[in-house]
Amino acid sequence: MRIRLTAVVALSALLGLTACGGSDSAESDGPVTLRMTTWSANEAHLKLFNDIAAEYMAANSKVTKITFDPIPFENYTTTLTTQIAGGNPPDLAWVLENSAPDFVNSGALVPLDDTLKGTEGYTFDELAPAATKLWKTDGKLYAYPFSTSPFGVFVNTDLVKAAGAKSPAELIAAGQWTWANALATGAAVNAKTGKAGLVVRDFDYKGWDNLSTIWTGWGARAWSEDGKSCGFNSPEMVEAMTTLHKGIFVDKALPGPGTTADFFAGEAGMTVTQISRASLLKGQKFGWDLVPLPAGPKGEYAVIGQGGMGVLKKGKHADAAADFLAFLTNPTNSAKLAQFFPPPRTSQLTAATLAKTNPLLSPEQLQKVVIDGIAKGVVKPSHTGQAELSQAVRAALDPLWKADADVKGVLDGVCSSINPLLAK
Repeated sequence: MRIRLTAVVALSALLGLTACGGSDSAESDGPVTLRMTTWSANEAHLKLFNDIAAEYMAANSKVTKITFDPIPFENYTTTLTTQIAGGNPPDLAWVLENSAPDFVNSGALVPLDDTLKGTEGYTFDELAPAATKLWKTDGKLYAYPFSTSPFGVFVNTDLVKAAGAKSPAELIAAGQWTWANALATGAAVNAKTGKAGLVVRDFDYKGWDNLSTIWTGWGARAWSEDGKSCGFNSPEMVEAMTTLHKGIFVDKALPGPGTTADFFAGEAGMTVTQISRASLLKGQKFGWDLVPLPAGPKGEYAVIGQGGMGVLKKGKHADAAADFLAFLTNPTNSAKLAQFFPPPRTSQLTAATLAKTNPLLSPEQLQKVVIDGIAKGVVKPSHTGQAELSQAVRAALDPLWKADADVKGVLDGVCSSINPLLAK
């Protein structure tokens, strides 16, 4: 409960920041230091950011230090908003897609249009409208969508072969890559090898929105397009969650609550995640593949996770931060970031371009999972008041993660819990 209240209070404070901006004037004549929060502590990611920052500082002597501050993913937004409310805001921040409505609509972020459009060679017009939609309000862009990353399935082909199952690639070739077959493969891996079958990365029975990578295949939604109606007890969601529940507790296709398995350490046959994790495969000795999400009863689909880079209005150096953001995301550096984070620039969303900076992935994998996924994907659930909503959904879903759970009853309870929040 304390975590829930902290998140809600912090976001409530954030929402009151519209008229309270920071500025560069207080320290305009002195050296500038910038801090940017991220949810990645990946060494390869941080090295790239630091290399780009060093290049920027070499050409901008006023900025003497740029630091990147990793915050654990599971409590990223809570920590960030607490920093803002506590008077210690970063100058720039990554923003998760599920928090985008709160950050974009609250006035906490600096509009970026003038800075980006005014930067020589930036080519602002090639930012894809589908990528920027979540980060805009009243026609203004409040965060740069540095990562528009569809989810795919990484496969440990050695474990699947050891289980005597057809590989996802073989199932795709036969037109049989479905959730039914994916779960059957996961069950076979667990039964024959003792390893986990399928892991939804970053779910861990807490990050429920990552399950949208599954239920979207049934045509289910957490809530309606306008955000006013609960979708958790719809027939489509009940069917999807019943299938998932059976996969966990009956077929053992997914590890159960309290059990962890890291695909990238060779502990699982498959994992649902994004291509930014591909760098974790470097040096691994097992065979692997990357394929699109399995088809659901409603056919083929894709789900996208997005990350935005924004400049905090309460930061000490908003102008300098916006200028650095323009440099960090210009066409040259966007191409560098593309090795981890699929870019929003239409000129760079080609298999050939992405392959140059993603040597671990084949052009075919990049086309089918990333480019095709961006073209047809839906973004993970997001809503204003996301922190409170997310905690309410998580708490209401807890009874589902038991072998004897009443799936429909639990999902009815989710809607009972969040309907008052959706009505706000």
